[in-house]
Amino acid sequence: MNNAIVLTNGLLKSLDAKTAHGLIRGTERFTIKGVVDSAETAGMDAGTLLDGKERGIPVFQNLNVAITTVKDIQFLVIGVATVGGILPSNMLTTIIEAIHAGISIVNGLHEYLNDKPAIVALAKEKGVQLIDVRKPKSREQLSFWTGDIYKVTAPIIAVIGMDCAMGKRTTARILRQACEANGLKAQMIYTGQTGWLQGGKYGFIFDSTLNDFVSGELENAIVTCWKETQPDFIFLEGQSSLRNPSGPCGIELLISGNAKQVVLLFAPKRKYFDHDEKWGAIPNVESEIEIIEKLGSKVIAVGIHTEGCSNEEAFAFQKQYEQKLKIPVLLPIQEGVEKIMPSLQSLVK
Repeated sequence: MNNAIVLTNGLLKSLDAKTAHGLIRGTERFTIKGVVDSAETAGMDAGTLLDGKERGIPVFQNLNVAITTVKDIQFLVIGVATVGGILPSNMLTTIIEAIHAGISIVNGLHEYLNDKPAIVALAKEKGVQLIDVRKPKSREQLSFWTGDIYKVTAPIIAVIGMDCAMGKRTTARILRQACEANGLKAQMIYTGQTGWLQGGKYGFIFDSTLNDFVSGELENAIVTCWKETQPDFIFLEGQSSLRNPSGPCGIELLISGNAKQVVLLFAPKRKYFDHDEKWGAIPNVESEIEIIEKLGSKVIAVGIHTEGCSNEEAFAFQKQYEQKLKIPVLLPIQEGVEKIMPSLQSLVK
């Protein structure tokens, strides 16, 4: 794998750095050698900052310190996912410094580096790559929905949430890894740039796809994955939420992707969509389950995103919702997803 450092420029502890958070937790595409963030976090371990688990990934104050400390860096990965996909202006200077140092850039934002002539010219001069992960495919590369999804015999499980930044991708990865640890073959379909950055083979970038082809690209990824790997399970990474007004999403996974089982994530202490009162209050979990089941899918577990919770509060919420919902309630970060394994094994049988 290629050595990479992740750029967050002071945002590492914020939700905007969820791309960095995913890469810190694990990737099969790169070897993460460090994070460039700020003076405040410099010298700390990125994993410890993220979730209290040391991962041997140092945080650096700036790119120069990172380059001096870490040898043989091939890539600088932009580790933020901003509102509207806009490149933070203070990152452009760092990107230019990296190119001058002969480091290629991987960009998962909607603002494409290949649309900036000066950056393109500099990259060409220095012989480095500019990889815009979210660059839309050409029309010729896109697939239209065909109905082949109904030929897939493996259970398709959507991992969706009640808002953005709920841990959908992370939980889907943990579910895949738990299946493999229990002797079951599982695959994950990525639907965002971070899933690709983490090494995903099957998937597409949902919000870079023309609306007419979202269903087809989803179907094509699932069917191709099923034909090539014959997995016991296919997990679909969700995006946004069914009722987030800034970008409702998820019905495609249930209808076009034919996901008949769902793992639903929620944050018991989050009151408003994207923490913004103007966007409206997040409805209760029971009402979301009702919608999903009216669409013909079954919620087989819920998962708790424990932002703002102490460990004691997290386990108290788990107990409360297990009593209320009568289905497994997962704490993916704190204790993994073993509680759902009996349900998954019964699906195979």
